[in-house]
Amino acid sequence: MLDFLPDKIMTGEKSPVSVSDSDSPGPTDPGDRIVSLDALRGFALLGILVINVWLFAMPSAVDKNPVVFGDLTGANYAAWFVSHVFFEVKFMTLFTVLFGAGIVLFTESKERKEQPALKLHYRRTILLLLIGLGHAYLLWYGDILVAYALCALLAVLARNWLPRTLAAVGLALLVVPSLLYVWLGTFAHEIPAEFLTAWQPTDEMIRAEIDAYRGGWIDQMEYRVPTALSFQTVGFAFYTFWRVTGVMLLGMALFKMGILSNERSKRFYRWLLVGGAVFGLALILVGVWYRGYHDWAFVESVFFARQFNYWGSLLLAGAYIAGIMLWCRHRADGVVTGALAAVGRTAFSNYLLQTVLATFIFYGHGLGLFGTLSRIELLGVVVLIWMIQVPLSVLWLRHFRFGPIEWIWRTLTYGERQPLFDRE
Repeated sequence: MLDFLPDKIMTGEKSPVSVSDSDSPGPTDPGDRIVSLDALRGFALLGILVINVWLFAMPSAVDKNPVVFGDLTGANYAAWFVSHVFFEVKFMTLFTVLFGAGIVLFTESKERKEQPALKLHYRRTILLLLIGLGHAYLLWYGDILVAYALCALLAVLARNWLPRTLAAVGLALLVVPSLLYVWLGTFAHEIPAEFLTAWQPTDEMIRAEIDAYRGGWIDQMEYRVPTALSFQTVGFAFYTFWRVTGVMLLGMALFKMGILSNERSKRFYRWLLVGGAVFGLALILVGVWYRGYHDWAFVESVFFARQFNYWGSLLLAGAYIAGIMLWCRHRADGVVTGALAAVGRTAFSNYLLQTVLATFIFYGHGLGLFGTLSRIELLGVVVLIWMIQVPLSVLWLRHFRFGPIEWIWRTLTYGERQPLFDRE
């Protein structure tokens, strides 16, 4: 699902589908791509690491309450501020938008080739779910693949809806957790002790988590398993399902409107870039101010301040989409576009590679740096991982048609070995 692909390469205009495309029994050929989508996918994949690195490297409470651990002054506050304002939720939103668009692309491609679109969709979705479960419980609790797979099982039923219907239902789904949090915050006369403990764990609790992740793989399971289970049950029911499914439907709508395939006018993308950036950043910055004004109090931060980033992230993500579309028109064959597209074409492999590299750096079965680096230093780790992933993706695709995980996924989906080498 990280790499549902179209049938023709596009940087601005659609190309007709050839006879060979229609008759092809397998997945989309690497030469038949939408460059802007690949570049946007690569951009999103690299960007999510800026936030995920907090979860890899620090106690889990830091995800919602950054003042609970580590220095948050000077350069470290600047690192948090930039990460929160420009990255947090925005790049996951981009990834989810593309996932939704991919559902439409995949099913339309299979239906055009007279293949069993739904059967193949559900098969690859179940495979994604299994990979996600392994990722979450064996490697890293912050996995998003399980949520994507579960939501995709339902979202595919909307693939033939009109864009305005997809957008309306998607926004309605997004409203649900937003209203729920406001309602809880308004009537939260007494906060359950477990909520407050999760927000502000004791020093002993933080130290125990740090020791576990600096220990061996078995030691880590004590924290990884219950955290992953919480994300996939309570978190999924009250937040993730609504947010992810809603944004998937928006992604379907945006693709059907030609926005993600770079078919709209330059003027449209310029307005989207400016409008999304101005109004999105305004909302997000108000949220930052609101948290600081209330000194990171639990109710104000959890139930109200997050609303600004929740909605502002959609607008800023729209600005990022517009920026990538304009860049791809300006430098369709440029080095940056090619590098981003290479990462995007191998997004599934790169997503798991980020986990492998980060857990090796921070967990006890590797370098054991969990809980030792500041926020500004963590940004350096992000850049280091980017410096590995980008050239590796470019070099890999010079010799192979797909990323290694993409190839396995496709082979299992179609029930027969897919060509891997360019010469095949």
